[in-house]
Amino acid sequence: MNPTRERDHKSFPRLLEPLDVGFAVIRNRSVMGSMHTGLEETGDWARVAEFYAERARGGVGLIVTGGMAPNKEGAVFPGSAGLFSDKDVASHRMVTRRVHEYGSMIAMQILHAGRYAYGRECVAPSPVRSPISPYVPHELDSAGIEKQIRDIAESASRAREAGYDGIEIMGSEGYFLNQFLVTRTNKRTDSWGGSFEARMRAPVETTRRVRAAVGEDFILIFRLSLIDLVPDGSSWDEVMLLASALEDAGATMFNSGIGWHESRIPTIATSVPKSAFAWVTAKLKRTARIPVIATNRINSPEAAETLLAEGCADLVSMARPFLADSEFVNKAATGRAPLIAPCIACNQACLDHTFTRRISTCLVNPRACHETDLVISKATALKSVAIAGSGPGGLSAALTAAARGHRVTLFERAERIGGQLRLAAKIPGKEEFTGLLAWYEAMIEDLGIELKSETEATAATLAEFGEIIVATGVVPRNPGLAGQERSNVLNYQEALADDAEIGKRVAILGAGGIGFDMAEYLICAGRSTTLDLERWRTEWGVADPEVHRGGLDPGGGAPGLPRRQVSLMQRKPEKLGRSLGKTTGWIIRSSLLKKGVRMISGATYLDIEENGVRISRSGMEEFVEADNIVLCTGQVSDNSLIGELAKIGRKAHLVGGANSSVGLDAKLAVDQGTRLACLL
Repeated sequence: MNPTRERDHKSFPRLLEPLDVGFAVIRNRSVMGSMHTGLEETGDWARVAEFYAERARGGVGLIVTGGMAPNKEGAVFPGSAGLFSDKDVASHRMVTRRVHEYGSMIAMQILHAGRYAYGRECVAPSPVRSPISPYVPHELDSAGIEKQIRDIAESASRAREAGYDGIEIMGSEGYFLNQFLVTRTNKRTDSWGGSFEARMRAPVETTRRVRAAVGEDFILIFRLSLIDLVPDGSSWDEVMLLASALEDAGATMFNSGIGWHESRIPTIATSVPKSAFAWVTAKLKRTARIPVIATNRINSPEAAETLLAEGCADLVSMARPFLADSEFVNKAATGRAPLIAPCIACNQACLDHTFTRRISTCLVNPRACHETDLVISKATALKSVAIAGSGPGGLSAALTAAARGHRVTLFERAERIGGQLRLAAKIPGKEEFTGLLAWYEAMIEDLGIELKSETEATAATLAEFGEIIVATGVVPRNPGLAGQERSNVLNYQEALADDAEIGKRVAILGAGGIGFDMAEYLICAGRSTTLDLERWRTEWGVADPEVHRGGLDPGGGAPGLPRRQVSLMQRKPEKLGRSLGKTTGWIIRSSLLKKGVRMISGATYLDIEENGVRISRSGMEEFVEADNIVLCTGQVSDNSLIGELAKIGRKAHLVGGANSSVGLDAKLAVDQGTRLACLL
């Protein structure tokens, strides 16, 4: 190891330090947190094994699997995977064997969904329907509760038989065991309800039974809800009382549970500040007698090292970062931290896929969960490859082609790479895109890609290359509206320019993703709350659970005054934001509404005038006053270069927006660029 890399290695001494839990040693303090990927449900266990093995090769200390159902009624979805038979045990043994080959440890999460289970057979402490499920759960009698505990303990025993090093009991996020703890979901008057000591009986008894089933030399993680973020959640005294009882019952370590799934406070989206809830874990760490794991919005070795150095936790869980880069730990350990592909917490390819019953993957790394079918191998015939455009499609194609050994030249007409990504990085709440761009720049240098910035790609300059990829992206669509030539009208690219002069009242025409981003950009006053944890907590009403139950401010938060008065409108006569991400759309809608953004649907744009825009809705004319009108009315492909190349007899590949502007997003562009480069 050279001196530079040795110095960098020492910069993460706490992250890379082993942890002795008495009967086992975890090789470092990194945890790959549990994620629902949908892989187990495919039944292709070789594929599942390769997914986890790649993260083990990448150096992670401890892996926690996606949640495995202990029985049919506890499954998140009908058909969810579990350990129900000897055949299942054999399948899981394929996974554990592969992980152990590379020195990592692996724990299986046991997840009983309770009233969150999306099926008619769902059960719960009381028949209280969840706001995120259409089914009223069946209330369990005492015998039914005993059965659920028995099934969880049996799953743990089978996990040990399958070669797992431990299990994680899901006791947070509003799932089954968490539902016993609070009166909003536990209305019982028997020995499983009433006082808190009775309400906590189920998680404590479950932990005791699991420990008895697996023996003393087996990791037992309890995912403990530290801050419920729902009305009538647990008090901090109750959390501490439960934690102490769980320690006595046999827990090896605590993982931090943050917020119920039905909470109206974001916890893992990109607009949430980094390490936003580490302060809650630190409160637990001060009194816990066993190791504690920090989690949520931690996506870099620097952040993990800081939390460990400050004594916030003993281990750090980073789930989605291991989708973005399976080599996360190895790169941190060998002086290559700038080359770690960053998780931008966009949710587009992971959680959004999960909640629409698709296999999860990653916008930044489309190989995630596709390790066996999207293989980046060295090319047998090396070529010179020219790529016109450095947006997400062009960049992913460039990196993949160069990794395969091709000689890549990247043309970019602007001063800096990024295309639409650079515009996205200007939006408050999307600061993670800046880190993504920095990673692309580092990778371009590391892979030896020749970057020709401020250079317009022409047919003549591209003709000499063996392969040509056109990734020139999109341009704003001209909607052809009456009055759009006025000086008070800008398209979204012009409005995001550093020197743009925009008045106090703005009408945004078009309410797709760009329209919503533009509204956020225009109303933001001062520093983005994503970069200011205290302001973010104030805005969303996140309180200290020692002061308010569940860590929920009874006042509901206090969003700052908007910088501008904004009207956001669309032609479609439906609720604005339906095209936004399934797991993030509600966050930006809620944020804009809190700050007074007026949302108008079913609008026909009649005329843009000097001081506003005239529209028609339901046959009635209306004038929306505005100093400026910003057009977010769609995009069209910028692919004229294809025609120029055809004239000189050269064919080219199209990716990203240059290929099609329909349904365009960075996830699709990155996937297209990667897959194309794998075929060259």
